[in-house]
Amino acid sequence: MKKRVIRFFTNYDKEEQWLNEMAAQGWHLMDYVWGRYLFQKGKPGEYIYRIQLLENPIDHKDSAAYLEFLEEAGIETVASSLRWVYLRKKAAEGPFELFSDRESRIAHYQRIILMLLPLAIVNLLFGLRIFSDDSAISVLNLAAAAAMAIPITRYRKKIAKLERERLIRE
Repeated sequence: MKKRVIRFFTNYDKEEQWLNEMAAQGWHLMDYVWGRYLFQKGKPGEYIYRIQLLENPIDHKDSAAYLEFLEEAGIETVASSLRWVYLRKKAAEGPFELFSDRESRIAHYQRIILMLLPLAIVNLLFGLRIFSDDSAISVLNLAAAAAMAIPITRYRKKIAKLERERLIRE
């Protein structure tokens, strides 16, 4: 049995949590394309899912080597979209974390911000045309810039928290 779900996330942590909740109900991710998730019914709790933004496109040699390394560790690449990869590992094989230390988590959040920031700036610049003409597209650009500012701000706060923790522990 298969199930298609259309859903959009601006927070990869929440998306990852949702995928793991679906897996706990026996719905295992088979594919992902622009907000469309394809699940297949299976054994509840069989997999643990993680999502990662790679430093390079998936077809880049460094990304391919990294994904091959993960595969050797029993981690399967289920789907990819641009530089995002959807990964899973059998729950019976134990815990599954991609970011084992503070520095790697900070670097991941910074990659996400660096991906979103140019898009937010371009949309803001186009949106500012609203003051020179009454273009409906300018309103949409402003809305898109505001929508991107939310996850950028959230990830920046997470980075600040991790950096404070680093200072406390040093």
